[in-house]
Amino acid sequence: MNRSHRLIDKLQIEQNLLHEEFTYLIANRNGEIAEYLHSKAREIVKNHYGNQVFIRGLIEISNYCKNDCLYCGIRHSNRDASRYHLSQDEILQCCTEGYKNGFRTFVLQGGEDLSYTDESIVEIVKEIKNKFPNCAVTLSIGEKEYSTYLSYFQAGADRYLLRHETATAEHYSQLHPSKMSFENRRRCLSDLKRIGYQTGTGFMVGSPYQTLDNIANDLQYIHELDPQMVGIGPFISHSQTPFAHFQNGTMELTLFMIGILRLMLPKALLPATTALGSIDVEGRKRGILAGANVIMPNLSPISVRKKYMIYDNKIISKSETGEYLNQLKDEMLSIGYQIVESRGDYIDF
Repeated sequence: MNRSHRLIDKLQIEQNLLHEEFTYLIANRNGEIAEYLHSKAREIVKNHYGNQVFIRGLIEISNYCKNDCLYCGIRHSNRDASRYHLSQDEILQCCTEGYKNGFRTFVLQGGEDLSYTDESIVEIVKEIKNKFPNCAVTLSIGEKEYSTYLSYFQAGADRYLLRHETATAEHYSQLHPSKMSFENRRRCLSDLKRIGYQTGTGFMVGSPYQTLDNIANDLQYIHELDPQMVGIGPFISHSQTPFAHFQNGTMELTLFMIGILRLMLPKALLPATTALGSIDVEGRKRGILAGANVIMPNLSPISVRKKYMIYDNKIISKSETGEYLNQLKDEMLSIGYQIVESRGDYIDF
C-alpha cells in the first residue's frame, strides 16, 4: 500500500488531512488511486443513505445580478445577457409542476437581484411552504445581512447555498471585483450556520489561477465550517467574461474532489452538479459513482433556461420533469441507485 492509499485511509478515519497531505494526494492521483477513493466513498454513502439519490427542483428565478464576478455569464457588466426575473406566480407554478412529478425540495437560485426585496422573498417562501408543507425550500440568492437570513429562515426556508468559491484571500481577489469581500463571504456562511440552516458551500474546480495550495485551503476551510451540503463542479468559461479564454476544469479532478469530500463529510449532501453534466454526457452518473447523492433537475420555465447561462454550453433539456425524469430514474437504476420522492434532508436534521 503506497502513501496515497494510506492518506485515503487516514482521511476516512480522521475526516481531515494536513495541508501538505491534501496537496500530495491530489498531485499524485491516478486512475487506480481514484477508484480506491471512489470505492470508499460509495461505501460511506450507502452506510448512511443506502442507494438513495435525492432530487432537487432547481428554479432559476432571475439572471439579474448587481455583482460582477469575473467568471460568471450573468455578471452585471454582460450587456449581451437577456435579462429576466420570475414573478411569485411563475415560481409557484414551477413548484406545482415539480410537485406533481415527485419533487419535494425546491431550490430558488438567482443572481443578486435587487428587484426582489427581503419582504418579497419572505412572501414567496411562505407561499411555497403553505402550498407544499411537506417540501423543503432551499435559497441560493447570495450575500445578505444576518437579519435578512433570519427573516427567510423564520418564513420557512430550510437550506441555503452560498459557495465560498475559494478559501484563499488572494485567489478570491483574482476571481471577484474589489468591492466584493472575502471576509464578508465567510461571515455570511457563519451566519447561516448560526441561524440553523442546512448550509451549503462549495467551489469551482480548475478555476483561473487556482493552485493545489488553494484547493487544500478549500478542503481545510470546509472541514472547519462543517456544512451539510457542498456543491462543486468544474470551472467552465463564458464567452462574455474576462475569463473567456481560460481552460476549463476537468471532470477527472472534479470527481476526485467529490470522493475526498465524501470521506471528509460522510453524511453530507453532495450534488452531481449541472456543470458536471455539461462537461460530459456521463458526468452526473459518474458524479454519483464518485460519492455524490443529489441531482438537481431544472424546473425553470423553458423560455428562460437559455437566459440563465452562467457558463457556456450549459446542459439544457426541453423538460426535466415527466419523461426526462423517468429516463433519469432508469439511468440511476442502471448503476444501482434509486431516485426517491423525499425532501432528502441531511441525515442529522
